[in-house]
Amino acid sequence: NLKSCHPNISQININTADQMYNEVEKHFDNSEISVFSAAVSDYKPKKVYNEKYKKINDEWKLDLIKNRDIISEMSFRRNKNQYVVGFALESENEIDNAIKKLKKKKMDMIILNSIRDNGSTFGYETNKITIIDKKLNIKNYNLKNKSEVANDIVEKIIEMINNA
Repeated sequence: NLKSCHPNISQININTADQMYNEVEKHFDNSEISVFSAAVSDYKPKKVYNEKYKKINDEWKLDLIKNRDIISEMSFRRNKNQYVVGFALESENEIDNAIKKLKKKKMDMIILNSIRDNGSTFGYETNKITIIDKKLNIKNYNLKNKSEVANDIVEKIIEMINNA
């Protein structure tokens, strides 16, 4: 588990997408800015076993059902003074797919990561992002240390709020 060491950050650990939804729902109405950076699986097993599943056949069919779309549900219920920021990890048609997600989920801003960019996303200390706001302004950033990327994101959120 990651542990936050900043005094202004409250950390809530969860294990499932349903737990994440419940925690977000509890706290969302009191937020001004919500940054949805955790990717929850789109699907979950239809049946959860509390004990080991014994091998019976050579094949096993796993039925999946959709998880709730946390960012969409929160975006649609928010008030006019709340800002919703999300992320998109894309591998093709990156800008188009990120814009579709931004619009569909009624976000104020989306941070696009491409898995095709060398030295970015998972397993690196660096990242290269593109930020798209709801007015479809697109800003590309160079590859840089992830702490600098975080600063860029915060600065862009502040700029977005000041220009609203």
